[in-house]
Amino acid sequence: MDSNKEFLIHEVLQKDENFLGRDVLDKLKYLRHERTSVPLIFVGTSGCGLIAGADKTLEKITQYIETVFPQPKVIEIGCAGICSMEPLVEVQLPGKNRLVFKNVMADNVQEVLDGAFNNTPIEEFVLGQFTNNALQMWENVPFIDQLPFFKLQKKIVTELCGKIDPSSIEEYIAWGGYRSLLKTIYHYTTDEVCNLMEKSGLRGRGGSGFNTGVKWKIAHNTAAEQKYLICNCNESDPGASIDKSLLESNPHLAIEGIAIAAYAIGAGKAYIYIRHTHTRAIELIKLAIKQAKEYGLLGENIFDSGFNLDIVVKSGPGAFVCGEETAMIHSIEGRKGLPRPRPPYPTESGLYGKPTVVNSLETLVNVPFILKHGPQWYQTIGTETSKGTKIFNLSGKVAMPGLIEVEMGTNLKSIIFEIGAGVKNNLKFKALQIGGPAGKALVEQDLSMGVDYDELQNGGVLMGSGGLVVLDESTCMVDMTRFYIDFIQKESCGKCIPCREGTRRMLEILENITKRPKDETSHQTLERFKGVMQLEKLAEVIRDTSLCGLGKAAPNIFTSTLKRFREEYEEHIFDRKCRANVCKELRSYLIDVDKCTGCNACMRRCPVNAIIGTVKYPHFIVAEKCIGCGICFDTCKFSAISIK
Repeated sequence: MDSNKEFLIHEVLQKDENFLGRDVLDKLKYLRHERTSVPLIFVGTSGCGLIAGADKTLEKITQYIETVFPQPKVIEIGCAGICSMEPLVEVQLPGKNRLVFKNVMADNVQEVLDGAFNNTPIEEFVLGQFTNNALQMWENVPFIDQLPFFKLQKKIVTELCGKIDPSSIEEYIAWGGYRSLLKTIYHYTTDEVCNLMEKSGLRGRGGSGFNTGVKWKIAHNTAAEQKYLICNCNESDPGASIDKSLLESNPHLAIEGIAIAAYAIGAGKAYIYIRHTHTRAIELIKLAIKQAKEYGLLGENIFDSGFNLDIVVKSGPGAFVCGEETAMIHSIEGRKGLPRPRPPYPTESGLYGKPTVVNSLETLVNVPFILKHGPQWYQTIGTETSKGTKIFNLSGKVAMPGLIEVEMGTNLKSIIFEIGAGVKNNLKFKALQIGGPAGKALVEQDLSMGVDYDELQNGGVLMGSGGLVVLDESTCMVDMTRFYIDFIQKESCGKCIPCREGTRRMLEILENITKRPKDETSHQTLERFKGVMQLEKLAEVIRDTSLCGLGKAAPNIFTSTLKRFREEYEEHIFDRKCRANVCKELRSYLIDVDKCTGCNACMRRCPVNAIIGTVKYPHFIVAEKCIGCGICFDTCKFSAISIK
């Protein structure tokens, strides 16, 4: 056993943290990078960082160390949440605070590092510095936790995301990791853990908001030789990647939460169900499981407690319907991911017919903190009916998109306009899409609602898995609705007719009203209007008769946009007009004869020969032939073509 491993197991994990000696605490500070004897360079290489070019930045940093300054140690970290500033590079010099640089592309690496190592950081790239009173701070550099993006957040489960190396179990343990697991299996019975969880008020973060402790108790009290726990990381909503980011940033927290939950319900085997495309997350969670086994935190007779646990990572096909727990269970069993009617519920008869608890990853990562601090502590966070914090993916037309964690009760307006810094490009806010494809669109008057299960539900809104998509005035709500219905229709498992055929018919109608009919007869016009009139009734049928919760929620996006943006639907239907000029086939283009030079460029590029004219003389667009593709608009160098 290496010295660090022996030290962490015997000196840290198995001793009360309040009685750790000074020498142990000093060593932990080095493992936590609160102290360092050599310069450290941290690079954010989670999904958002890699998309922004962090892999090339990391390569340049490696070259820099090999050729310019060989002393620093490079550490890859996860997502800090402020995704719009990626790639993030952090530098910590001995005796000084950790300094964070933003938007560090490969070409900027040398000047950024030269400035940091010479104590003259380039202001253009500086984002902020960590707070540590024991170290020297950088002058005229703001503290990270005081930036508007972070100031209103309450980081609990994401506290270590973007701080630690996700591939290092040592760093996780040094920050207090796995203490809650050992405290649980040494000091609490399974009944007591379920009771503690119920008292905490933790509700499922997967969307339904059911009390987690109550759910565990049902499975706990169901007699069976084998029980299972499933961690749902399937999330397939457009605009949501919370689980992926958590696994890429702090996979050991997921393992600890899963292990405590499995102990509470009496499960000896747990599954992590994740879509196969999340390759980095899968790689890191498998590594974390391997490390936990090596440390004796998983496997047989964990720390001589008599508790056994095996965790298996199951890669799913990425189907939207597999986010529904019964469809997920079928997929894990090797069958097609189709939902089944309930009851019986999985807590009584789930995986392989055994009692099974299905919890979202976000639910489970709250568990170690509740066991560490107690349910009374958790009760002090949030609202009367919704305790703790909620993680959101803030995206869309917001100035500062990213992964955020806020206290329950925080109102939606402050999330968008304070944490997210409002709508980008100074455009006007139009709507907030919450709850994913089966969610709803909210207007500005709705933003006074807080992040609270009951308050949102009373307003007819489900919190969903955590996607918040901000829409501005350039968004066509009809086209946006068509996009989500198209997604739902394609992802429908096809088992029940209302969802399979109803969403297909709804999509046909929406596509029809976003297009200009070609040579439409009076009979076809009548049929189109009849279809439009059927939309609301069709939505009711799908909602009332679909088999699973996903099907029942499928029409939500349509009903919410119709309620709040009916005038846009009417303009599309009656006036054949899209006020946002998004629906291409409803666009009309006009050439300004005073600006047109007759260069002939637009006429040559038009795919349907809808532009006529003579070289050096103004051209004209034949409206009857125009298909609204916009190629002429993009081609014109003289701004002579406008959209009307």
